[in-house]
Amino acid sequence: MRSANLLNDFAFKYVFGEDCKEANDALKSLLTVFLERKVHHVVVKNSEMVKDFSKMKNPRLDLLVEFDDRTMVDLEMQLRQTQDHLPIRFSYYLARLHGSQELEGKYYGELKETIVLVFFNVNLIDNHRMCNTFTLKNEDGLSFVKETEDRMKLRTVEMAKLDVNKPLEEMNEQEKMIYYFLNCHKGIEDSKIKVMIESDGVIQMLEKRVETISDDGWKKIIEDFRKLHENEERMERQLELEEAHKAKEEAKNALQEANKLNQEADKKVEEADKKVEKANKLVKQMVCKMYEDGFSLEQISEYCSLNVDEIQVLIKS
Repeated sequence: MRSANLLNDFAFKYVFGEDCKEANDALKSLLTVFLERKVHHVVVKNSEMVKDFSKMKNPRLDLLVEFDDRTMVDLEMQLRQTQDHLPIRFSYYLARLHGSQELEGKYYGELKETIVLVFFNVNLIDNHRMCNTFTLKNEDGLSFVKETEDRMKLRTVEMAKLDVNKPLEEMNEQEKMIYYFLNCHKGIEDSKIKVMIESDGVIQMLEKRVETISDDGWKKIIEDFRKLHENEERMERQLELEEAHKAKEEAKNALQEANKLNQEADKKVEEADKKVEKANKLVKQMVCKMYEDGFSLEQISEYCSLNVDEIQVLIKS
């Protein structure tokens, strides 16, 4: 078993993005299969490989490619086996790519099509399709713009949905390529990989590219980059812990503020009760004084707005 693994985004970019004819041919085959459109010519806009990982705060080894008609495609292999924030992340990639076009002095109708094509190995979309295309639509599925004018598309490939036990002869081109991505590290030890290498021109092309990263030097680079991803994940977990601690402190402060408000409210209620008690005491004193001065209960009632029974209770208490 060899070290090459196309689920590693560094290896993925090398195989499909290196500035050479072989990589470009492999890239055209990949895009033809998963965008379901014939790709005759494509230019990689960021073929350079990152050399110093230590300076990368948030490493992304996506491929930014451009077709003859200036359609832009952001192609990425998502290494992590997690669903955390993936939809938000992919939406951001698409918005950033679409917004990167230079429009000064141009009409909006001149905006070119932008596509984010992302591969990941988790189940995310609630259907049975491995490949899904998302565009702007409303709650009833009505497109915001005409299909021919739609400039933004998100194309997802959920590799985890592949039935790896499906007979090779029943697999379509997308399934074959994903099977190769998932198992290329096994080489000819895998019977399906062996058959594809012997009989499938596209897989033969990919295999030649993969073979160039199967030496010890690439093994070390790939391992270093794997560790970098693990470190990034630890950093994110630390940020999540800090956010949780911050939320806990905010909740604690909110509780203290609520308690303070409750105490102030209790204090106001207590003060109001004292005022009521004082007022009742004054009313009692006045009723008793009037009664002692010879006023009848009816006269006192009319003057104090109290009924006779209430007046008698005050006099006797």
